[in-house]
Amino acid sequence: MGDYPKALSSYEQALKIQLQSLPPNHPRVAQSYENIGNAYSAMGDYRKALSSYEQALKIELQSLPSNHPHVASSYNNIGIAYYNMGDYPKALSSNEQALKIQLQSLPSNHPDVAGSYNNIGNAYSGMGDYLKALSSYEQALKIELQSLPSNHPHVAGSYNNIGTAYSDMGDYPKALSLHEKALEIRELSLPPNHPDVADSYSNIGNAYSAMGDYRKALSSYEQALKIELQSLPPNHPHVAQSYSNIGSAHRNMGDYPKALSS
Repeated sequence: MGDYPKALSSYEQALKIQLQSLPPNHPRVAQSYENIGNAYSAMGDYRKALSSYEQALKIELQSLPSNHPHVASSYNNIGIAYYNMGDYPKALSSNEQALKIQLQSLPSNHPDVAGSYNNIGNAYSGMGDYLKALSSYEQALKIELQSLPSNHPHVAGSYNNIGTAYSDMGDYPKALSLHEKALEIRELSLPPNHPDVADSYSNIGNAYSAMGDYRKALSSYEQALKIELQSLPPNHPHVAQSYSNIGSAHRNMGDYPKALSS
């Protein structure tokens, strides 16, 4: 429901009980650390998320086979945290380790394998290698279309990622089409105030802005901000980015007082 502080509080209470009643290296303890990391990540505190994910991985490597899917999941989470902190080489290394484990322990068309390809694509994108990013995103989408309903949020995520890669390569009409496809799926499959819906509106705004249609860009950015203010803490980085995007759109239209206020 987007209430990450309450989620965090519940996960921490679960961990407190488990540490009293289970061995400290029990897989359920690792799962609680992973849940805590997810809550911190959703709130934009990526360093605390990374610390929780690393604790989960440490426990899993003591209690599970090294090629267990849960171990892969922790490597992926660590990679995502590094990505969010801007350390793309470490992100790539962790996500590739996750994929290696998954290809040993899961069917090749498993949705988690697609998730790793998406994460690898994100890391390549962060390093500016957009062709490799695009290739990874397309591989993810191919798997998801084999293993998930066509309106699944993960499918939307892959369309979104492919759109971002095309945008990074300067093909804004193709990017816009893909981001609109992602938004269409997200609006069918997610709550209307979900942060991923806001993300799609932001990306659509970016595509319009790059094509010089600043009024449509502004409309999309304002819709993104409206959703984020309902679902994220007011000091979340995504909220700040939306204010910045709105300011840029006003500036590009010559409305400097509104640009300044944003």
